Amino acid sequence: MRRLLLVSTSTTHGTGYLEHCAAEARRLFAGSRSLAFVPYAVHDLDAYAEAARGVFEGWGFELSSVHREPTPAAVVERADGLFIGGGNTFRLVRELHRQRLIDPIRRRVTDGMPYMGTSAGSNVACPTLCTTNDMPVVEPPSFEALGLVRFQINPHYLDPDPTSTHMGETRDQRLAEFLEENDRTVVALREGAMLSVRGDTMTLLGRPGGKLFRRGQEPRDLADGTDLSDLLAERSSG
Repeated sequence: MRRLLLVSTSTTHGTGYLEHCAAEARRLFAGSRSLAFVPYAVHDLDAYAEAARGVFEGWGFELSSVHREPTPAAVVERADGLFIGGGNTFRLVRELHRQRLIDPIRRRVTDGMPYMGTSAGSNVACPTLCTTNDMPVVEPPSFEALGLVRFQINPHYLDPDPTSTHMGETRDQRLAEFLEENDRTVVALREGAMLSVRGDTMTLLGRPGGKLFRRGQEPRDLADGTDLSDLLAERSSG
């Protein structure tokens, strides 16, 4: 049974690191003892690993970063759960391919290992990285990501500001461009929102909510508590 927590961001305004999603994270990993952490979305791996370890140890879990072993997949194989943190999605996907972590992670999560992602870590749960907001600071060998769900996520979603004089594209326009080339549903998550997956059930959590984008349809607002289970079985040609 799939057990996923896909969070828009690791920190919301006025809260500490992972504080806003602490209750859901602890619920996800209940019964787990040893967790693997994938820090590859940032440059300073040691500092990132220590920040995450401090939080998870405070919750009663052991956390081991995959970058501290010669064979990162070995950390994933022996862990009871997995957390992939945020940062730059291009950098993260490059390292997932370089370190040969795509298949081990996909297999363990399919077999029921709980998975939590924040920001880039939520992006890579999707089939591709193509709905990230990040600059391509590195070139991964492929845009392919983990494919733990069949739809795409756009984290850190910002609604268009009708009072803005900025002439660049809004997030809605960028996602419309994605849908011109890809027939794949996108769930945009506002800050503080997350998707909780338990088997064949998926619920959007968090008062800010999100927005659903589909080709040929007007975007639909999503409220806290919306049942999105149908997306888990949805097929697309994108």
